[in-house]
Amino acid sequence: MRTIQIIGAILILGGIFILVKSPSYSSDKSLFKVGPVEAKVQEDHDVPPWVGGVAVAAGLVLVIAGLRKK
Repeated sequence: MRTIQIIGAILILGGIFILVKSPSYSSDKSLFKVGPVEAKVQEDHDVPPWVGGVAVAAGLVLVIAGLRKK
């Protein structure tokens, strides 16, 4: 397989993972800071499903482009 097809396959698999599992990531947000005292809040964010759809579409384009160059 060519490199472009491998990258496309990885994008497809990653996109399907995002669409099926809907992973999340966390971020820290500082509420206030007074001297040495600081209050932080940890927020969890879900990865939007459209990111998975875009990854699948881009992967399909790369795989098809790799097949046509033969």
